[in-house]
Amino acid sequence: MLTTFPVVTLTGPRQSGKTTVCRKLFPEMPYLNLERITTINQLKADPERFISNYTNGAIIDEAQNYPEIFSLVQVIVDDDIFKGRTDRHFILTGSSNLALLSKVTQSLAGRTSVLSLLPLSISELNEEQRNLPSDELIFKGGYPTIWANAKDPTTIYSSYYDTYVERDLRQIMNIKDLSAFDRFVRLCAGRIGTEYNATALSNEVDVSRQTIDSWMSVLQTSYIVHLLPPYYENIRKRLVKSPKIYFYDTGLASFLLGIENAKQISTSPFRGQLFENMVVNEMIKMHTNTGKDAHLFFYRDQSQHEVDILSQHAQMLELYEIKSGMSFNGTYYKGIKYLKNIFKDRIVRSSVIYDGSTDIDRDDEGLYNFRRFRQLC
Repeated sequence: MLTTFPVVTLTGPRQSGKTTVCRKLFPEMPYLNLERITTINQLKADPERFISNYTNGAIIDEAQNYPEIFSLVQVIVDDDIFKGRTDRHFILTGSSNLALLSKVTQSLAGRTSVLSLLPLSISELNEEQRNLPSDELIFKGGYPTIWANAKDPTTIYSSYYDTYVERDLRQIMNIKDLSAFDRFVRLCAGRIGTEYNATALSNEVDVSRQTIDSWMSVLQTSYIVHLLPPYYENIRKRLVKSPKIYFYDTGLASFLLGIENAKQISTSPFRGQLFENMVVNEMIKMHTNTGKDAHLFFYRDQSQHEVDILSQHAQMLELYEIKSGMSFNGTYYKGIKYLKNIFKDRIVRSSVIYDGSTDIDRDDEGLYNFRRFRQLC
């Protein structure tokens, strides 16, 4: 992207590896961390002089902490464009998606590419790690520090969540009742793979529906939760219109569900939901890691016909059913067969992704272990 744009904006959850990626890829670029008090103070003392000292650009970490930085970069970039200069670049990173992108759209529209870095995908693990039991992959999640240092996931996620609640939430919005918010987050973890129902959550948490919607926006903004939209098209079927809840990381979701080790995953009533969440995340990462939009949906109608994932490419569709079982069952294709009768020639691929070892490699009703389905894309 830096060959096309003078600025690249990299956003994503805390501890997903944004700083490491930027500094490894561009070791020659100066690095500024706007969470450091000394750096912020120097910047505030004389902003224009401070930023102009970086004659070849810089990596600016947690840029949203000093919103004026976006206007300063804009002035420099516009001046470079006017002079025909193409050798100065800036990389802006941040973990607060809303705060970062609102400033980007105001000051740097047309001058920056926006990318997202999510926690590690399974393909980014080494071979030994990739082949660990699925329950351990679910429990550990994708945050690099857990895999790099072999640390206890429960301790890491406990600290991560406490920091998120105590610091990030107060930056994003003033949530007065943190205990109610905590209850809301844990209830969301128990609803992985189900439709988002703000009214039901409102009744359980005992806050207004408007508050629930606001809190859900916060979870999305801070890369805790993402909502998978339903597929909607005028096909004379009564389709559901509410999105499904998934967490960006199954390790954090497991922690919020009170799961303390990988062995507890196998007997947990949430195992199927967590497995589905892991596969959905892998599909999303396959797209975001190449700078593309995912265009993923789910299908469900009022007659309870459903398919877990519809991947849309123009007018063509790919269908994926996710099953946590290790044994093949012919009923896995039930939803896929139903949709084939509706969309007919628009279906270019259909597969079941499961936890078993046997693969059937074909476009029509294929079968893949979740570690190997990347070959489809």
